[in-house]
Amino acid sequence: AAEELGISEINAPSPVRAALSSGLSTAVGAIVPVLPFFWLDGVTAIIVAAAVSLVAHFLVGAAKSLITVRSWWTSGLEMMGVGALEGVVTYGLGLAAGKLL
Repeated sequence: AAEELGISEINAPSPVRAALSSGLSTAVGAIVPVLPFFWLDGVTAIIVAAAVSLVAHFLVGAAKSLITVRSWWTSGLEMMGVGALEGVVTYGLGLAAGKLL
């Protein structure tokens, strides 16, 4: 079955290259919502960071459609929705932790 799919150890990607690619992608994605805080503060920075994050999530989702069979619009909205839910949950956990500590 592996031969039929073109999978073999010979054409497998380098683990080091995969790790570097994954790490760099994570770092770039993680810095996006932090950038507004270099120039803004308070509620304004939070709102801009949320908006920038939602746009970034949409763009990544739309780009994902290049390798899937889904439409770019649907894929972008799905990724943006997941990102919004993730942000709300994380913000809520931060508020709860702040009250407990």
